[in-house]
Amino acid sequence: MVEVKLFSGTNSQYLAEKIADYYGGSLGDVSLQRFSDGEMQPVINESVRGAYVFFIQSTFAPSENLMELLLMIDAAKRASAGYITAVIPYFGYARQDRKDKPRVPISSRMIANLLEAAGASRIMTMDFHADQIQGFFDIPVDHLKSEAIYMPYLQEQDLSNVIFASPDVGGVKRARTYSMYFDRSLVICDKYRKKANEVAGMTVIGDVAGADVILVDDLVDTAGTLCRAADMLIQKGAKSVRALCTHPVLSGNAYKNIEASQLQELIVCDTIPMRKHSEKIKVLTTAKLFARAIRNTHEHRSISALFVEG
Repeated sequence: MVEVKLFSGTNSQYLAEKIADYYGGSLGDVSLQRFSDGEMQPVINESVRGAYVFFIQSTFAPSENLMELLLMIDAAKRASAGYITAVIPYFGYARQDRKDKPRVPISSRMIANLLEAAGASRIMTMDFHADQIQGFFDIPVDHLKSEAIYMPYLQEQDLSNVIFASPDVGGVKRARTYSMYFDRSLVICDKYRKKANEVAGMTVIGDVAGADVILVDDLVDTAGTLCRAADMLIQKGAKSVRALCTHPVLSGNAYKNIEASQLQELIVCDTIPMRKHSEKIKVLTTAKLFARAIRNTHEHRSISALFVEG
């Protein structure tokens, strides 16, 4: 069977090491050299000729990590790697997936073009901001779902009093997946604006009185919408509010917002490293799921078999 080689980008080492451990191997030898002006040059310090090569790199704080990933892919292509998979646990620029106003880029499409042009044979990622981003690629995309991590975790909890909720209308499909799987009710937090870019308030669609509410979203950035939704749910009579958010971007005043909010707990995945500790934030690892997906890819087995069926 063709040899498998796993490599990590600089800022995803924390996760890549765990993935390699679950896979039953070790990370390949790659180093990053820089010129005095900061220009980077990744160097693969071992042969990859004919190998199945997996580069593990999230593109949080996106540009530097993305550029490093593109250069590693190009290096492997020029070294005659047999098959190159970009494992991108958090896919940056995914929120720019459409032209929602004049003279703006569709950035996620451009990133897809760059990855293909660099020489990626396949993309493996988790929880795109919008499922249709898969259609921006002309190469195979393995779109893993965090439900495969969160649902087994929730099955160990008491859900007898739980209602699932979406913090905005755009996330209804995601929250409905959980409500249908666990046969629980679903409510929606509908934010509205009096003028552009300023949230005037929220309306809760559904009854949450006395319930333990679990908010579901794909990422948490400044946590403004999430915290406002939690506060509104408590005002409407919810007993407690927790949240599941795959990607902990947590920029700006996010940590401060979370600590000051009515959120009892925020559960995230380790697709992005935590900048600091918070008693309210629990981190679940994606390493085992990615390791299994890498093995199934190499052995030409189903990736959908890793998903939780509703």
